[in-house]
Amino acid sequence: MTTPSLSRLVLSSRPHLALNPPPSFLAPCLATIKPPPTLAQTARFSTSPSPSFPRDYNRNRGVSALRRTGPRQPLSVSKEPLPQPVLDPKKRDKVQVDADHGLWGFFNKDRKALSTPEEDNAHGRAWTVEELRHKSWEDLHALWWVCARERNRLSTEGFERQRLQAGYGDYEAQQRDQTVRRTQRAIKHALTERFYAWQSARGIAATDPEIDLTAAEGGAYVSRDFEDDTTAFEHDDGKGSRGKGEVEGKAILRKETPAVTVGL
Repeated sequence: MTTPSLSRLVLSSRPHLALNPPPSFLAPCLATIKPPPTLAQTARFSTSPSPSFPRDYNRNRGVSALRRTGPRQPLSVSKEPLPQPVLDPKKRDKVQVDADHGLWGFFNKDRKALSTPEEDNAHGRAWTVEELRHKSWEDLHALWWVCARERNRLSTEGFERQRLQAGYGDYEAQQRDQTVRRTQRAIKHALTERFYAWQSARGIAATDPEIDLTAAEGGAYVSRDFEDDTTAFEHDDGKGSRGKGEVEGKAILRKETPAVTVGL
Protein backbone atom coordinates (compact mmCIF):
# COMPACT_ATOMS: atom_id res chain seq x y z
CA MET A 1 0.00 0.00 0.00
CA THR A 2 1.47 3.32 -1.08
CA THR A 3 1.64 6.21 1.40
CA PRO A 4 0.50 9.62 0.11
CA SER A 5 3.22 12.16 -0.05
CA LEU A 6 3.37 15.22 2.18
CA SER A 7 2.54 17.60 -0.62
CA ARG A 8 -0.61 15.68 -1.52
CA LEU A 9 -1.79 15.73 2.07
CA VAL A 10 -1.25 19.44 2.33
CA LEU A 11 -2.95 20.21 -0.93
CA SER A 12 -5.91 17.94 -0.15
CA SER A 13 -6.48 19.52 3.27
CA ARG A 14 -5.87 23.10 2.16
CA PRO A 15 -6.65 23.66 -1.52
CA HIS A 16 -5.72 27.35 -1.39
CA LEU A 17 -2.07 26.37 -0.87
CA ALA A 18 -1.88 25.03 -4.42
CA LEU A 19 -2.01 28.56 -5.80
CA ASN A 20 0.31 30.07 -3.19
CA PRO A 21 2.70 27.35 -1.94
CA PRO A 22 4.45 28.08 1.37
CA PRO A 23 8.25 28.42 1.63
CA SER A 24 10.32 25.31 1.85
CA PHE A 25 11.49 25.97 5.43
CA LEU A 26 7.86 25.54 6.64
CA ALA A 27 7.73 21.95 5.46
CA PRO A 28 8.44 20.40 8.93
CA CYS A 29 5.48 22.14 10.53
CA LEU A 30 3.18 21.08 7.70
CA ALA A 31 4.12 17.46 8.28
CA THR A 32 2.00 17.36 11.48
CA ILE A 33 -1.23 17.92 9.54
CA LYS A 34 -3.58 14.98 9.82
CA PRO A 35 -5.33 13.67 6.74
CA PRO A 36 -8.85 15.09 6.28
CA PRO A 37 -11.84 12.91 7.16
CA THR A 38 -14.05 11.39 4.59
CA LEU A 39 -16.24 14.03 2.99
CA ALA A 40 -19.01 11.59 2.13
CA GLN A 41 -22.33 12.54 3.82
CA THR A 42 -24.13 9.84 5.73
CA ALA A 43 -27.59 9.84 7.34
CA ARG A 44 -29.50 7.41 9.50
CA PHE A 45 -32.34 5.54 7.89
CA SER A 46 -34.38 5.65 11.12
CA THR A 47 -35.82 8.96 12.38
CA SER A 48 -35.96 7.82 16.02
CA PRO A 49 -33.94 9.89 18.52
CA SER A 50 -30.46 8.94 19.49
CA PRO A 51 -30.15 6.34 22.26
CA SER A 52 -28.02 8.80 24.24
CA PHE A 53 -31.22 10.74 25.02
CA PRO A 54 -33.68 8.19 26.47
CA ARG A 55 -37.39 8.86 26.33
CA ASP A 56 -38.96 9.90 29.66
CA TYR A 57 -42.45 8.49 28.86
CA ASN A 58 -44.18 11.52 30.33
CA ARG A 59 -47.90 11.40 29.48
CA ASN A 60 -48.26 15.15 30.09
CA ARG A 61 -45.45 16.11 27.74
CA GLY A 62 -46.56 19.10 25.68
CA VAL A 63 -49.37 20.15 28.03
CA SER A 64 -48.74 23.77 28.94
CA ALA A 65 -51.05 26.46 30.28
CA LEU A 66 -48.76 29.21 28.98
CA ARG A 67 -48.76 27.87 25.42
CA ARG A 68 -52.47 27.02 25.57
CA THR A 69 -51.95 23.37 24.81
CA GLY A 70 -54.64 21.51 26.69
CA PRO A 71 -54.71 17.91 27.80
CA ARG A 72 -54.71 15.16 25.20
CA GLN A 73 -57.87 13.53 26.55
CA PRO A 74 -61.10 15.37 27.44
CA LEU A 75 -61.87 15.87 31.11
CA SER A 76 -65.16 16.00 32.99
CA VAL A 77 -65.08 19.82 33.07
CA SER A 78 -64.11 20.35 29.45
CA LYS A 79 -67.65 21.23 28.39
CA GLU A 80 -68.23 23.72 31.20
CA PRO A 81 -68.13 27.34 29.98
CA LEU A 82 -65.42 29.43 31.57
CA PRO A 83 -66.50 32.62 33.39
CA GLN A 84 -65.83 35.82 31.54
CA PRO A 85 -64.41 38.80 33.45
CA VAL A 86 -66.63 41.86 33.75
CA LEU A 87 -64.56 44.84 32.72
CA ASP A 88 -67.24 47.47 33.27
CA PRO A 89 -67.35 48.46 36.98
CA LYS A 90 -71.01 49.47 36.68
CA LYS A 91 -72.04 45.94 35.73
CA ARG A 92 -70.25 44.21 38.57
CA ASP A 93 -72.23 42.77 41.45
CA LYS A 94 -71.68 44.30 44.84
CA VAL A 95 -70.28 41.85 47.37
CA GLN A 96 -72.17 41.76 50.66
CA VAL A 97 -69.70 42.15 53.53
CA ASP A 98 -70.51 41.61 57.19
CA ALA A 99 -70.22 44.90 59.07
CA ASP A 100 -68.98 43.11 62.20
CA HIS A 101 -66.41 40.92 60.44
CA GLY A 102 -63.25 40.30 62.44
CA LEU A 103 -60.95 41.35 59.60
CA TRP A 104 -62.15 44.93 60.00
CA GLY A 105 -59.89 45.02 63.03
CA PHE A 106 -56.93 45.37 60.66
CA PHE A 107 -58.25 48.77 59.52
CA ASN A 108 -58.89 52.04 61.31
CA LYS A 109 -62.28 53.19 62.56
CA ASP A 110 -63.11 54.74 59.16
CA ARG A 111 -62.12 51.47 57.43
CA LYS A 112 -59.64 53.17 55.14
CA ALA A 113 -56.51 51.58 53.73
CA LEU A 114 -54.19 54.19 55.27
CA SER A 115 -54.53 56.58 58.18
CA THR A 116 -53.29 60.14 57.98
CA PRO A 117 -50.29 61.18 60.10
CA GLU A 118 -52.60 63.38 62.17
CA GLU A 119 -54.81 60.40 63.02
CA ASP A 120 -51.85 58.22 64.05
CA ASN A 121 -50.39 61.04 66.14
CA ALA A 122 -53.65 61.59 68.04
CA HIS A 123 -53.04 59.29 71.00
CA GLY A 124 -52.34 59.58 74.70
CA ARG A 125 -49.66 58.15 76.92
CA ALA A 126 -49.13 54.52 77.79
CA TRP A 127 -50.68 52.84 80.85
CA THR A 128 -48.45 52.71 83.91
CA VAL A 129 -47.86 49.75 86.20
CA GLU A 130 -49.40 51.61 89.16
CA GLU A 131 -52.65 52.05 87.26
CA LEU A 132 -52.77 48.45 86.07
CA ARG A 133 -52.29 47.04 89.57
CA HIS A 134 -55.88 48.05 90.38
CA LYS A 135 -57.37 46.39 87.30
CA SER A 136 -59.04 42.98 87.31
CA TRP A 137 -57.96 39.96 85.35
CA GLU A 138 -60.70 40.56 82.77
CA ASP A 139 -59.66 44.20 82.26
CA LEU A 140 -56.02 43.27 81.75
CA HIS A 141 -57.00 40.52 79.32
CA ALA A 142 -59.21 42.88 77.30
CA LEU A 143 -56.58 45.65 77.28
CA TRP A 144 -53.91 43.24 76.06
CA TRP A 145 -55.94 42.19 73.02
CA VAL A 146 -56.87 45.80 72.24
CA CYS A 147 -53.14 46.54 72.08
CA ALA A 148 -52.54 43.45 69.92
CA ARG A 149 -55.23 44.50 67.46
CA GLU A 150 -53.83 48.03 67.31
CA ARG A 151 -50.36 46.70 66.51
CA ASN A 152 -51.82 44.50 63.77
CA ARG A 153 -53.50 47.54 62.24
CA LEU A 154 -50.28 49.56 62.32
CA SER A 155 -48.34 46.68 60.75
CA THR A 156 -50.95 46.30 57.99
CA GLU A 157 -50.82 49.99 57.17
CA GLY A 158 -47.01 49.87 57.21
CA PHE A 159 -46.93 47.18 54.51
CA GLU A 160 -49.52 49.05 52.44
CA ARG A 161 -47.58 52.31 52.79
CA GLN A 162 -44.40 50.52 51.69
CA ARG A 163 -46.18 48.97 48.69
CA LEU A 164 -47.58 52.30 47.55
CA GLN A 165 -44.34 54.15 48.35
CA ALA A 166 -46.39 56.82 50.05
CA GLY A 167 -43.44 58.50 51.73
CA TYR A 168 -45.35 59.73 54.77
CA GLY A 169 -46.74 58.46 58.06
CA ASP A 170 -43.86 56.17 59.06
CA TYR A 171 -42.66 58.30 61.98
CA GLU A 172 -46.14 58.78 63.46
CA ALA A 173 -46.93 55.07 63.13
CA GLN A 174 -43.68 54.12 64.87
CA GLN A 175 -44.36 56.50 67.77
CA ARG A 176 -47.86 55.08 68.20
CA ASP A 177 -46.51 51.52 68.10
CA GLN A 178 -43.95 52.32 70.81
CA THR A 179 -46.72 53.66 73.07
CA VAL A 180 -48.76 50.49 72.59
CA ARG A 181 -45.72 48.33 73.34
CA ARG A 182 -45.08 50.24 76.59
CA THR A 183 -48.63 49.42 77.66
CA GLN A 184 -48.11 45.74 76.93
CA ARG A 185 -44.84 45.80 78.88
CA ALA A 186 -46.67 47.33 81.86
CA ILE A 187 -49.34 44.60 81.65
CA LYS A 188 -46.65 41.92 81.80
CA HIS A 189 -45.08 43.68 84.78
CA ALA A 190 -48.37 43.77 86.71
CA LEU A 191 -49.10 40.12 85.97
CA THR A 192 -45.58 39.12 87.07
CA GLU A 193 -46.09 40.88 90.40
CA ARG A 194 -49.36 39.02 90.91
CA PHE A 195 -47.64 35.73 90.15
CA TYR A 196 -44.94 36.40 92.73
CA ALA A 197 -47.59 37.40 95.28
CA TRP A 198 -49.46 34.17 94.57
CA GLN A 199 -46.29 32.15 95.12
CA SER A 200 -45.65 33.91 98.44
CA ALA A 201 -49.23 33.33 99.58
CA ARG A 202 -48.97 29.67 98.69
CA GLY A 203 -45.77 29.34 100.73
CA ILE A 204 -47.44 30.93 103.76
CA ALA A 205 -50.53 28.73 103.38
CA ALA A 206 -48.36 25.63 103.33
CA THR A 207 -47.30 26.36 106.92
CA ASP A 208 -50.81 27.21 108.20
CA PRO A 209 -52.42 24.26 110.02
CA GLU A 210 -55.92 25.45 109.07
CA ILE A 211 -55.23 25.33 105.30
CA ASP A 212 -55.01 22.09 103.39
CA LEU A 213 -53.57 22.65 99.91
CA THR A 214 -54.19 19.04 98.92
CA ALA A 215 -57.94 19.30 99.48
CA ALA A 216 -60.48 19.54 96.69
CA GLU A 217 -61.49 22.85 95.15
CA GLY A 218 -63.32 25.06 97.65
CA GLY A 219 -62.31 23.13 100.76
CA ALA A 220 -58.74 24.28 101.34
CA TYR A 221 -59.58 26.23 104.51
CA VAL A 222 -60.63 24.05 107.44
CA SER A 223 -61.38 26.05 110.60
CA ARG A 224 -60.87 24.34 113.95
CA ASP A 225 -63.69 24.29 116.50
CA PHE A 226 -63.39 27.01 119.13
CA GLU A 227 -64.48 24.57 121.81
CA ASP A 228 -61.26 22.60 121.30
CA ASP A 229 -59.25 25.73 121.93
CA THR A 230 -61.32 26.54 125.04
CA THR A 231 -60.83 23.06 126.45
CA ALA A 232 -57.13 23.20 125.80
CA PHE A 233 -56.77 26.48 127.71
CA GLU A 234 -58.98 25.33 130.60
CA HIS A 235 -56.75 22.29 131.21
CA ASP A 236 -53.67 24.45 131.23
CA ASP A 237 -51.43 23.97 134.26
CA GLY A 238 -51.34 27.71 134.97
CA LYS A 239 -48.04 28.40 133.28
CA GLY A 240 -49.74 30.40 130.56
CA SER A 241 -50.20 34.17 130.94
CA ARG A 242 -53.80 34.28 129.64
CA GLY A 243 -56.78 33.78 131.94
CA LYS A 244 -60.11 32.13 131.46
CA GLY A 245 -61.87 35.34 130.45
CA GLU A 246 -59.37 35.98 127.71
CA VAL A 247 -59.84 32.46 126.47
CA GLU A 248 -63.62 32.88 126.39
CA GLY A 249 -63.28 36.21 124.59
CA LYS A 250 -61.11 34.62 121.97
CA ALA A 251 -63.60 31.79 121.55
CA ILE A 252 -66.42 34.30 121.01
CA LEU A 253 -64.41 36.19 118.42
CA ARG A 254 -63.57 32.97 116.62
CA LYS A 255 -67.23 31.99 116.68
CA GLU A 256 -68.38 35.28 115.22
CA THR A 257 -65.73 35.29 112.51
CA PRO A 258 -67.22 33.73 109.37
CA ALA A 259 -65.35 30.95 107.63
CA VAL A 260 -63.44 31.97 104.51
CA THR A 261 -62.93 29.59 101.63
CA VAL A 262 -59.57 30.03 99.94
CA GLY A 263 -58.93 28.41 96.61
CA LEU A 264 -55.26 28.18 95.70
